[in-house]
Amino acid sequence: MILDGKAVSEKRLELLKEKIDESGLYPRLATIIVGEDPGSKLYVRMKHRACERVGIGSVGIELPEDASTERVLEAVARLNNDPDIDGILVQLPLPSGVDTTRIIDAVAPGKDVDGFHPYNLGRLLAGNPIFAPCTPQGIMTILDEYRIPTEGQRAVVIGRSIDVGRPMAVLLLNADATVTICHSKTKNLEDEMRGADILISAVGKAKFVRPNMVKEGATIIDVGINYDEQGKLCGDVDFEGVRERAGAITPVPGGVGPMTIATLMENTFRAARLRSCCNDTAR
Repeated sequence: MILDGKAVSEKRLELLKEKIDESGLYPRLATIIVGEDPGSKLYVRMKHRACERVGIGSVGIELPEDASTERVLEAVARLNNDPDIDGILVQLPLPSGVDTTRIIDAVAPGKDVDGFHPYNLGRLLAGNPIFAPCTPQGIMTILDEYRIPTEGQRAVVIGRSIDVGRPMAVLLLNADATVTICHSKTKNLEDEMRGADILISAVGKAKFVRPNMVKEGATIIDVGINYDEQGKLCGDVDFEGVRERAGAITPVPGGVGPMTIATLMENTFRAARLRSCCNDTAR
């Protein structure tokens, strides 16, 4: 079974547009991008297009490659204090001269629609999230949409980044899976992978996951965005080989990526609703 993230995202975005239209709210998302990285600029454009599609207003702040940490912090502070902005997204990665941790920590938790602020990560760990990071939450939506069970299943997450691997493990744990996180120092990595009912790869290595590493009938989620030796876009998984053994698998492109953007839109609408409730209570 091919887990079609593109189709799921289309369905979710249409439903979200209806909810926004019915709500009477006008959510607004602000993005901050530092530098001229083509990939980052493309991702930001895609996010703004998604906003337009569902009825979310969007504004973009572009800063030069040599912008200081203080300059980025000033931009974040302006957006934090802007009553018309519901969500703030700082496009990562930031240039090496910018302190990423300070920037993430500076975003107001109630506007942190990326789910990276320590407050939101803490709530996720406690099992009571407000905003979960978009890629892991999008993966959980795919699993739910295709009715792939997590309860009692053995899930293996390859990669321990703060934006994918670690929150992914927590979301699976909250969904009653038994979770193992693997990384570059893991011993007997292939044995761990072969034992997985649900295998999620976020290592950033082209076609790293091969058929002999996969359990027959397992669900394979490919988070990787890579290019093979011929320059063709591919994931972490050898798709053509692994699909013969997998029970379900996400393609690249068209798998996890579209769900990341759809989840960002959902988080932004949730932020608008929460801020509206708080404002109503204050009045």
